Amino acid sequence: MAKTKADVLVIGGGPAGIVAATVGKRCYPEKKFLLVRKAKEAIVPCGIPYIFGTLEESSQDVIPDEALTKAGVELVVDEVVSISRERKSCRTAGGSEIEFEKLVLALGSVPKVPGWLKGADLPGVFTVPKDKGYLDKALEYLKACERIVIVGGGFIGVEVADELRKRGKDVTIVEILPHILGLVFDEEVAVQVEGLLKERGIELRTGVGVKEIVGEERATGVLLESGETLPADAVVLCMGYRPNTSLAEEAGIKTNELGFIRVDEYMRTEDPDIFAVGDCAEKRDFLTRRPSAVMLASTACAEARIAGMNLYRLSSVKTMGGTIGIFSTCIGEVGFGAAGLTENMAKKEGFDIVVGSFSGVDKHPGSMPGAHRQFVKLIVAKESGVLLGGEVVGGASTGELVNLIGLVIQNRMTINSIVTAQIGTHPLLTAPPTAYPLIKAAEAVASKAT
Repeated sequence: MAKTKADVLVIGGGPAGIVAATVGKRCYPEKKFLLVRKAKEAIVPCGIPYIFGTLEESSQDVIPDEALTKAGVELVVDEVVSISRERKSCRTAGGSEIEFEKLVLALGSVPKVPGWLKGADLPGVFTVPKDKGYLDKALEYLKACERIVIVGGGFIGVEVADELRKRGKDVTIVEILPHILGLVFDEEVAVQVEGLLKERGIELRTGVGVKEIVGEERATGVLLESGETLPADAVVLCMGYRPNTSLAEEAGIKTNELGFIRVDEYMRTEDPDIFAVGDCAEKRDFLTRRPSAVMLASTACAEARIAGMNLYRLSSVKTMGGTIGIFSTCIGEVGFGAAGLTENMAKKEGFDIVVGSFSGVDKHPGSMPGAHRQFVKLIVAKESGVLLGGEVVGGASTGELVNLIGLVIQNRMTINSIVTAQIGTHPLLTAPPTAYPLIKAAEAVASKAT
């Protein structure tokens, strides 16, 4: 058996693994970093839905290996099959043994497929994993399909549906919740998403679950709990993801009640020499402190930076204070984003809140070419004035505006901080200084709170 030694071994080649390795190497340049990845090519997770339409093929959604090699991180394409905490080593499917001082688990997640869902194993039924080979086969199959049913109206389901529609497919989304993207947006935003999807020719079935996938030799339809059967040439299951933790559990590394690897604020497991980051790692909501199942590449990279910086020297100011769900998507030219708690979430958690909103434009004057309506909604704790959440509908600037709201939440800034904020504006780039929607929404909250 071939033996290799590394100071830091990273298992997993997605965003979390890449960032943990490269940031770690920057902070500890004298250490040898080795990253083991099962897949020959790493794929950009957030870009996966777009290989179904906008991108012509999956090869346009690949992360270059130079991201690692140029940083001085050694890359090995192999599969780790076991970890020995006692010997501080792991074994690979290729027959190698790798010894380490520090280990970073960036094992990612895999699509959920409910065991009760009859017909889920039929040909023509697909999930959306971060696996280029699998996705290539799915794309090839879908080329000849006309009617496609998407089960699940979360971000992946919506984006895959919209991309398949761009290729002229007859697409229907089935969502058990009352509204598409209902876990992330309040109703007034969710209905706007639904309206756009319908305008683009996508059929929606909301408030109803799937009973089974029908067919004999292949999937031919989806039977809903309402009794309706939707004809289908193919079915794509977008029912969420679960943490990929079997390798860790077999090594005796503890997981929490949601199945994530337990970690502290430095991203360490109970073993101080083993870290976990990304979709496989435990999360707690920044505001509610409850266990969270949020899985985002942006969150994964934040965790990975923290782990990379704390591998050998802990910093009390470089810690994970909790997960803030910061989401964004785009349907056509309209962007939708959310950060923190929705109004419904805040009320369910028992927060005493004040809500304010404003609708303006993202360029000025509004007659400027390419200008979009920009709507901002803010959810604020009444007693303290601290921002708890925000939602945005607008143009291309939506993503960065939601990031700004996330930064405000993370720093526990109050609504007065937004009202008194100094901003830079430009007609082609931003909303007007006289009616900046984020500030105007904050003013709406302030007027209610006084």
